[in-house]
Amino acid sequence: MPDSTLLAGHEGELRCSWFGGLDDYQAYHDDEWGHPTADDKVLFQKICLEGFQSGLSWLTILRKRENFRIAFAGFDFEKVARFTDADVERLVQDKGIIRHRGKIRSTINNAQRACDLVDKEGSLARFVWGFEPDTHDHRLMQTTSPESIALSKELKKRGWSFVGPTTMYAFIQSMGLVNDHMEGCCYHAVIEEKRAAFKRP
Repeated sequence: MPDSTLLAGHEGELRCSWFGGLDDYQAYHDDEWGHPTADDKVLFQKICLEGFQSGLSWLTILRKRENFRIAFAGFDFEKVARFTDADVERLVQDKGIIRHRGKIRSTINNAQRACDLVDKEGSLARFVWGFEPDTHDHRLMQTTSPESIALSKELKKRGWSFVGPTTMYAFIQSMGLVNDHMEGCCYHAVIEEKRAAFKRP
């Protein structure tokens, strides 16, 4: 029986099957998903977009991501933190993004909370990477972990919103705090090497 967790890419190499054979999803799988980063803007962007994704597919968000970047000042949280009610109204009218007033306000709130966090912790990356698991037992269809629950709880305590445990697990996966590329995926070993070489903040 073929392994349903793997799917051949356009050049024939096996990948995690969730990319679905789609060009843009394959590029995201190969070039971004699971690659560790210490870039605060990239981390903030991902937290926000995972929040917007709640109730939707990630593919929907991915295909609108450039519009989101334009709408939210490149996810520079110091700039987004200064957004006003007028910006909220502008964004609610922006057909290029998900026009959910609560999620738009949440992004502005989270930008303000990110500024507070950086003042206290030194960087968003230093804070986030403190929740990297010591060991990781990858289980198929896992949607939360003790670390994602702890990260969610700590962010909520600090006033963040749309940061539930499932959302935070998707964030942990995509930002490389764990390697959830399937065994047999041609990028599993690539991410292992990148994580081994990555300098934790």
